[in-house]
Amino acid sequence: MRFSLDPSLKRLMELALPHWRRLLLAGGCMIGIAAFTALSVYIIKPAMDDIFVNRDDFMLRWMPAMILGVFLFKGGFSWANSYLLEAVGLEVVNSLRQQLYNHIQDMPLTFFDRMPTGILMSRITNDVNEIQGAVTKAVTGLVRDSFSVVGLIVVIFYQDWRLASLGVMVLPLAFYPLFLFGSRLRKLAKRTQETRGLISVLLHEGISGSRIVKAFGMEDYEKQRFASQILKDLRYGLKSAWIDALSSPLMEFIGAIGIASIVFYGGYKVIHGESTPGTFFSFLGGLLALYQPIKSLSKVNNLVQKALAATHRVYEILDTPSDLTEIPNARELPPISRHIHFEDVSFAYQDDLVLHDIDLQVNVGEVVAFVGTSGGGKTTLVNLLPRFYDVTSGAILIDDVDIRDVTFKSLRQQMAMVTQQSFLFNDTVGNNIAYGNIHQSEQTIVEAARAAFAYDFVMQLPQAFDTVIGEQGVRLSGGQRQRICIARALLKNAPILILDEATSSLDSESEQEVQRALENLMRGRTTFVIAHRLSTVQSADRILVVAAGQIVEQGTHADLLARSGEYRRLYDIQFQQG
Repeated sequence: MRFSLDPSLKRLMELALPHWRRLLLAGGCMIGIAAFTALSVYIIKPAMDDIFVNRDDFMLRWMPAMILGVFLFKGGFSWANSYLLEAVGLEVVNSLRQQLYNHIQDMPLTFFDRMPTGILMSRITNDVNEIQGAVTKAVTGLVRDSFSVVGLIVVIFYQDWRLASLGVMVLPLAFYPLFLFGSRLRKLAKRTQETRGLISVLLHEGISGSRIVKAFGMEDYEKQRFASQILKDLRYGLKSAWIDALSSPLMEFIGAIGIASIVFYGGYKVIHGESTPGTFFSFLGGLLALYQPIKSLSKVNNLVQKALAATHRVYEILDTPSDLTEIPNARELPPISRHIHFEDVSFAYQDDLVLHDIDLQVNVGEVVAFVGTSGGGKTTLVNLLPRFYDVTSGAILIDDVDIRDVTFKSLRQQMAMVTQQSFLFNDTVGNNIAYGNIHQSEQTIVEAARAAFAYDFVMQLPQAFDTVIGEQGVRLSGGQRQRICIARALLKNAPILILDEATSSLDSESEQEVQRALENLMRGRTTFVIAHRLSTVQSADRILVVAAGQIVEQGTHADLLARSGEYRRLYDIQFQQG
């Protein structure tokens, strides 16, 4: 039967392979540990026979120094081995965590649509931590204990091959718990990690959505949901702990069967003059020392099984291909100079057709507004422009260049975006404004803030532009957050602008302030505006009404009102009195 290495174990080994020099050095240290462990057992024979039986004065003077030397060298090798493997383990895990995060950052929005944030956080933290335990502890224990087992077997066979044969016969039984508990532990580890992923999801939702939780009085409900998941985690943890706790005593008992047999047979030989006390106690010490690394291998196996389950989950993410990629030798997109053309564009989420047969040309400097009822496809349409998603059929052309033929970076450098959700980072005001172009000068940041009508309120903050604004800008009002986002878009200075419901969540006063900032931002740019409030798009060069995934009307505000079509219906609903 052909031997096949576990894919997850193979990948763990591949992660460590680039550090082969330090691993080789650590392996040499392990050989040293094993050799001096075996030597510490072997010197029991001369200590017993020459000092206590033969009363040799020379050995009495030299044996203590020899014992100290053996344990000094053994300790030195042990220290070097532990440090080298810990360093390798930490570097491997750091590299894996960075690789995982980089891969997640490169995934398209469709990936995030189906993968909860808490699950991804759990893969990067909990699962990678399990792998760290295997690399830093399990690899150390596996190699060190294996060398120790080999060295001690050599010593006991050298002392008395008959007794050694009897003792080694019990070894397969001692290893039995490793196989008995291994698969069970891996299943438990997989369930534990899945549960902890769900715990991360609940934590993320419960904390980030704390206002909604409190507003709807759902604290007890959220507590109950969290309690049910941590109870599952507790149950799986207790089952794993039960196996962990049982494996070592079981191995000890199996080992005791061998030791009891050795004591009887070895004692019989000493009593009948077929062996010396020194030989017997040296052999017994070696056998007792032999069972210690075997018992340790049980704990190593438990760590490895948990790590293999975690490795499988991590590589589920790493092996997920992006369905949105650059073509080989993608070109740089030159700055837009003429127009953007949506050419017979259709788009489907899986099998759900959201847009179909969109044909639209937008000229440079034109302001185009998209209106319509929710779910009509407005946001999806503009999300195709920066290639957050790819068209299902048709093409989007910028100056007659298909955006699928250019690099992501050159495409997205030409676009700035302000959305309804004014996302800000837990950083300073200045760094949030400069996020789209992080190497800008302080003066440029200030000018962008002035253009966005944000300068006055920023200067009233405790440290002005150096004020840390909290997660999602929690220390600012809605209007202030939106103006910081507008300043960020201004600083990027991109020729194409996307405004997705940029004022819909604001009160009337804040909307007026933000609208003034948006007018500065839109000046001289090709602008796509998605709006719910029709009052904010009346000055657009062209208004397009999107319904059921199609453009059903287009024209100026006055033209569309005069047609008494879908736009007029939406207008009457919003502006109807009483």
